[in-house]
Amino acid sequence: MSIAHAQTKITARIVNGFVKDGTGGNPAGVVFDADELSDADMLQIAGKIGLSETAFVSSSDEAGFRFDFFTPNRRIAHCGHATIAAFAHMAETGRVAEGVTSKMTVDGPRKIIIKGQQAFMEQVAPSYRGPDAWTADGVTLKDVLASLGLTDADMVDDVEPQLVNTGNSFIIVPVKSEDVLAGIEPDQQVIADISEKLDLIGYYVFVLSPSSSASFATTRMFGPRYAIPEESATGMAAGPLACFLYDIMGIKETHMDIDQGYFMTPPSPSVIAVDLEVDASGAITGLTAGGSARSMREMEIVLD
Repeated sequence: MSIAHAQTKITARIVNGFVKDGTGGNPAGVVFDADELSDADMLQIAGKIGLSETAFVSSSDEAGFRFDFFTPNRRIAHCGHATIAAFAHMAETGRVAEGVTSKMTVDGPRKIIIKGQQAFMEQVAPSYRGPDAWTADGVTLKDVLASLGLTDADMVDDVEPQLVNTGNSFIIVPVKSEDVLAGIEPDQQVIADISEKLDLIGYYVFVLSPSSSASFATTRMFGPRYAIPEESATGMAAGPLACFLYDIMGIKETHMDIDQGYFMTPPSPSVIAVDLEVDASGAITGLTAGGSARSMREMEIVLD
């Protein structure tokens, strides 16, 4: 039964995930004690909150917590920044203790690690699909570049974009300079169409950071298929990017900080920490992505 039959007001908390030095980050809606909410209720609430994702936290017999994620227009299996926002807020308020816990989603369980007031989310080992494999779904590399207003001259030499999945799928696109990254003019409808064909959350476009930077890359994420024109921090994309850097570009580091949000309007600088797990042969067997959060405010949602 929809909770709308029993009550009309739902309290949501707005929490910024992946904040950098206590500021910026990516705002997520978080609704606790969501056990009685139906899918229709959750979709309506996410739409009224109007942020890229909202996490609905409820009890679970199979994991520490049940998590359901909704964008303003549909359910999504996983969301990095909303997961980090919810768990970091729970750590700050004493709802969860330091150590290992877990979330259960429609796509199965995922391990969560609490370190102080930071939270880190498990992702699975990567799989890759290069541009030659996209043609079976009616997509070419030229189509992807054109949807971003890019040409071959804007790309890193001898490094092809890849579709990378560590739980969700993103096309990872390397560009050669920060000016190219800043100047991207996305065609949101074409990106949405390509994302539908390839079952993507969206594109993650990046430039390598200079050696003097503490981060490994600066990024932008476009996900119009999920009503996200651009997002300021995407944990589920930073994981695939770290794998791409390690496996495709040969950057053999197992800890990487990824910057995002600098080219938002207004800017919202964010940092996502990714730790890769590798076996004796150097193959990635899993990873975690996480960081800090900052609680911003509460809002009341009236269900129709």
